[in-house]
Amino acid sequence: MQLSDFDYHLPDNLIAKYPPKRRRDSRLLVLDCASGEIIESQFSCLSQFLRPHDLMIFNNTKVMKARLFGKKLTGGKVEILIERMINKYDAIAHIRANKNPKIGTLILLEGDCKAEVINSESGMYELHFSLEVDSFIDKYGALPIPPYLSRSAGVIDEERYQTVYAKERGAVAAPTAGLHFDNCMLKELKDNRIDSSHITLHVGAGTFQSLRQEDIEKNLLHSEFAKLDKKVCLAIESAKSQNGRVIPVGTTSMRTIETASSNIGIKPWCGETNIFIKPGYSFKIADGLLTNFHLPKSSLLMLVAAMAGKELIFEAYHYAIEHKFRFFSYGDAMLILPKGL
Repeated sequence: MQLSDFDYHLPDNLIAKYPPKRRRDSRLLVLDCASGEIIESQFSCLSQFLRPHDLMIFNNTKVMKARLFGKKLTGGKVEILIERMINKYDAIAHIRANKNPKIGTLILLEGDCKAEVINSESGMYELHFSLEVDSFIDKYGALPIPPYLSRSAGVIDEERYQTVYAKERGAVAAPTAGLHFDNCMLKELKDNRIDSSHITLHVGAGTFQSLRQEDIEKNLLHSEFAKLDKKVCLAIESAKSQNGRVIPVGTTSMRTIETASSNIGIKPWCGETNIFIKPGYSFKIADGLLTNFHLPKSSLLMLVAAMAGKELIFEAYHYAIEHKFRFFSYGDAMLILPKGL
């Protein structure tokens, strides 16, 4: 497989720059892989395509206000994107500046805070802050909305670029398939005897980075922290025992449960994952996937192609483009059912 095999043209006007008025107002494209049928629906009708004892796996990560702006002692502007916390005062970050900062470089931030570069590796920087990072970014940080939105974060993003069930802070990008759910829809799932469970994967900035090697096998994914507890494992076992389907909400939930699984089942797990799911992968736990539409030449597009088949996924994407579905983080949703409805 080559990277160019996963390219497609998307008109700019189909990139959703803002969320719909209500979370549930998105459209839903249902892909029945067994029959090849493509069904156009509304996200509010999701329960119609699910069954009692199906299990939805949600990612409860919470997006940090991880984008900071400052300047060097020389006056040069610096943009910091925190990738993850190390402790109260230290963090790993991406830095954008006219020149790559050297170890010892001091960055001046708002609130009389200073950040010193104490290490660098593989384009990432370890920073030591003079104030506690958590409280500082809460006060002075900005939500790091995706670059393809081509705008600064606004008031609307404070609420809408966060799932209603976000709990575990640590992500720099939202698990966007979950953005469609409001509390009423979550209750509706429960009322229809559709179960739910939560994992955590802290989405990193690498989710927006394109793969670079034309030979897909030469590409490595960024590593992200994830965890899955015994309660999730028991919920999965229960769903399977009742002929329910395990349907991750988003590729992050998918990657977490597949990382923690083996041919003999799934166990509680916590650690770093860089699992690369691409065509040819054999799914161990997931029976379907609820997701958004993904960037061309991205690892996430390869993941959905692994589940539905490349030919059928591209047929569905061409249908979505022709029928003017909205793409990417604030866009519409797709439900992939490999074994059919």
